[in-house]
Amino acid sequence: MINKIKIFSILSILAGIFGSCGDYLDSDEYFKDRVTDEKIFSSKLYSEEWLAHTYSFLKNECADVSSKGYTPHCFADDMYYGDRDIEYDNKETNSLSYNQFHMGSYDENTKQDTWTQCYKGIRNASIFIKNIDINEDLDAEGIADYKAQARFVRAYYYWLLLRKYGPIPLLPDEGIDYTDSYEDIALPRNSYEECAAYISSEMVLAARDLKTYRDEQSIGRPTRGAALATRAMVLLYAASPLANGNTDGYAQQLTDDEGRLLLSTEYNEEKWAKAAAAAKDVIELGVYDLYVASYRTAGTSSFPATITPPENAEFSNKDWPEGWANIDPFESYRAVFNGTVSASDNPELIFTRGNNGGETPDAMVAHQLPRIASGWNTHGLTQKQCDAYYMNDGTDCPGKDKEIGRGDGSERVTGYVTAYDAYYGNYKPLAKGVSLQYANREPRFYASVAYNGSVWHLENESEEVNREQQVFYYRGDKDGNGYTNTMFWLRTGIGVMKFVHPRDTYENGDINNVVDKTEPAIRYADVLLMYAEALNELSGSYSIQSWDGSQTYAISRDVNEMAKGIKPVRIRAGVPDYSADVYSDQDLFRKKLKRERQIELMGEGKRYYDLRRWKDAPVEESIQIYGCNVLMTSGEKDLFHTPVAAFALQSTFSEKMWFWPIKHEELRRNERLTQNPGWTYYN
Repeated sequence: MINKIKIFSILSILAGIFGSCGDYLDSDEYFKDRVTDEKIFSSKLYSEEWLAHTYSFLKNECADVSSKGYTPHCFADDMYYGDRDIEYDNKETNSLSYNQFHMGSYDENTKQDTWTQCYKGIRNASIFIKNIDINEDLDAEGIADYKAQARFVRAYYYWLLLRKYGPIPLLPDEGIDYTDSYEDIALPRNSYEECAAYISSEMVLAARDLKTYRDEQSIGRPTRGAALATRAMVLLYAASPLANGNTDGYAQQLTDDEGRLLLSTEYNEEKWAKAAAAAKDVIELGVYDLYVASYRTAGTSSFPATITPPENAEFSNKDWPEGWANIDPFESYRAVFNGTVSASDNPELIFTRGNNGGETPDAMVAHQLPRIASGWNTHGLTQKQCDAYYMNDGTDCPGKDKEIGRGDGSERVTGYVTAYDAYYGNYKPLAKGVSLQYANREPRFYASVAYNGSVWHLENESEEVNREQQVFYYRGDKDGNGYTNTMFWLRTGIGVMKFVHPRDTYENGDINNVVDKTEPAIRYADVLLMYAEALNELSGSYSIQSWDGSQTYAISRDVNEMAKGIKPVRIRAGVPDYSADVYSDQDLFRKKLKRERQIELMGEGKRYYDLRRWKDAPVEESIQIYGCNVLMTSGEKDLFHTPVAAFALQSTFSEKMWFWPIKHEELRRNERLTQNPGWTYYN
């Protein structure tokens, strides 16, 4: 019989190192009568409650796609929030304005629930894994699945910690002897490589017993694909410049308590091959595909007929997946995020936390919606992100990045959609009065960008007059930026349409008026892009075993394999695949790949971490943020559409911003824990 006192004593010790005093017995809420450990884990009901509680920490700060209240990391140089400029003091409320976040002026006690939540989840999962085998109500298959779920979620918590804080302490799987001295219990940080290797190995173990599919009632539980996809992400990060061959000053300062470097200074190309093989493992499952919507010959304003991309000799007359002849690229992309497609019907959804509470994508939308829909009208896009989207023929928009010194010499398009144009549909889906800068863009642009003069459909508004609204962001426009003396205005005059369903409204402040959305924590498009990225970094050939050892992959920079990764993402989006010249040029392909991730994964919590792992953050996050001139009225529309520096949004990057600081309280509790460079040890 396992000693119950020892189990909870271990919990108590670990809480002293990694959690808040007095709250280490969170699982005990299910066991108020202090039943024995044998009764807990031999009972199916109690075991399921314990496992459910282990999952419960995957919320709030542990989410990817969320409003800024818990997850500012969803905002980087692409997307911003503007409703916490002045009203909040982060030291007192733990709130954080975009400028505080983007300027690194937060402190060591800001947004630290991730650390606490993840280590609580790790503790609960470890106890579950150690004890579930004694269960008397579950068969061997059920026990194996439950144990694999716990193993997955434990490794996933480590992944969230590694991504945010960098190298972190790995707790021994067998637990800690509570009779040891505090000095013996204190744990140092493991290296990035050690953390990645551990998570990778645990995900392989989990994948062996996880189910391939989950029914709708269990959609938030991991599958084999979820474990393998997380493993691919971890290995990709470990192969990236921040953690692979990093010899800069920051890497020299990031050490454990004995001075051991925690980021690898020696470059190892094989890490990219392992990341590519891990992504291929997911592809080879044959379970996932990109979601596509059928071509529509007719429709409504909310669900319009398909806008066919320009004629392309290679792709226009071929059906999916070789072309876009029979699909609607706009709806194919839009429906993945806005609640049109349920989680169980979405073939590209690999892992979601489900609806665990806190600020979900639904809350994101409440902040994106215009004032006419009672939305906060504060989540917006930067001009850089707006320019990143291609034209509908795959070329760059005229004037792209001109203001930030990266232009090609072209000028932005002038003029506006006329009543004649709108009547004859010359610039679909643009309505009358919209700048032609936004004409003829790729479908993902229209599914993601709430440009000046966008039409919001708002089918659930109680007043019929409010249901079909064209919203302009000129100064003084009551439905757009008419509230510049309050928080409810877009700082760049460019909003966010991604995640918004035509039936969404925030009328009466009721979040139930927003169509429920599934958080896309991991989706297949990301895996495909990871595969292409990892292959591009190779100069040699490698033989890498598949996750289960059933086959050996020959991994090299094979352009046909790279196309298997990136081509479907672009074809689904209605833009042509890259030319042979792009595929043959490693540097050019890398640049294109980064842009593809910026577009495809916008608003999904990836950009902030991508910029860091690529070591691009010092440049990209220091560039001045530009947008429309929001001080201009509708009578000065030419000036409004001439991009200017966004006076209300600041940008910079300092070395300390590579990783999030560790809370002072945790440093005091664990004498072997070292702080991330640039941050302090004590108040």
